[in-house]
Amino acid sequence: MTSSDVARASRVSRATVSYVLNGTPNQTIPEVTRRRVLAAAERLGYTPNAPARALRAGRSDVVLFLIPEWPIGPAIASLVEHLSLRLTDQGLTLVVHAHPRAARSATELWKAMRPAAVINHQALNDHEADLAQRAGIPVVTPVFQSRGRDTFALFQQRIGRLQAAHLLATGHRRLGFALPDDDRLVAFASQRLQGVRRVCAKSGLRPPVTETVALDADSAAAAVDVWTSARPRVTAVCGYNDEVALAVLSGMRLRGLLAPGNLAVVGVDDLRVGALTTPSLTTIATGMSEIGEHLAASVTHILRGGDEPEPPRPELIKLVRRESA
Repeated sequence: MTSSDVARASRVSRATVSYVLNGTPNQTIPEVTRRRVLAAAERLGYTPNAPARALRAGRSDVVLFLIPEWPIGPAIASLVEHLSLRLTDQGLTLVVHAHPRAARSATELWKAMRPAAVINHQALNDHEADLAQRAGIPVVTPVFQSRGRDTFALFQQRIGRLQAAHLLATGHRRLGFALPDDDRLVAFASQRLQGVRRVCAKSGLRPPVTETVALDADSAAAAVDVWTSARPRVTAVCGYNDEVALAVLSGMRLRGLLAPGNLAVVGVDDLRVGALTTPSLTTIATGMSEIGEHLAASVTHILRGGDEPEPPRPELIKLVRRESA
């Protein structure tokens, strides 16, 4: 099947078929015509020749999502899920690439894939992003409404600040912080810890007692021993994320301790499993679905035109209060 077949079946020109199937901006095609073309293409099983389209347009329909060599945890997975769904609605295909610094250069990736756009999530430095722009590849970076400051750091620090502020508001004066045991997460963990430290300093309190917690009960129990034997005693712990916080709860059970009476615990990410534990886990929701929606809208705006989407506000990061703190 060719575009000519689709044009005959939908009783429009090949140009109109091309405009509809490629989502060409600034074309005043009636909605009824657009639907007729799409229905004809689906009925005939027409599939555009991707290499040919890329050759003509100088790019593919791929949106390349570049992240550093991070583990793909639940938060990133949620972001990718929503981003992929929205881009698919626009006829675009999301490709996620964890880009280690030691790997081949990003320039080689662009040459091989000819992406329509690149979403840069802490993977490219300013020089690399500038090279992509010069090559005609739009680069989209996750941002928040923050007056041009480092929005990644602000985002992560707000998470830590919300954790600490909640614990202080409920009467705790000596906090612990449970770090992950994966060095690849230091960019996140260091900023979240910084947020907790700033809240403690602002309140005239000692900095949090930090312990690294692996995702097993024995490691968590050893950290619990440190926190409960500290002087003054730690009475509440900020977990790097929900998985680490759940490990802390497991370590507490090994020591015969309960949350929040013996040690309050707050996680991050609002995983569904956190609501099913006993006690249920107090956490910070990070708005990954909203961020995914915004990134998709930003890519669509760059490629197709239309109104520029408003950046998400930091307020979408919020406390979800349950039983553990």
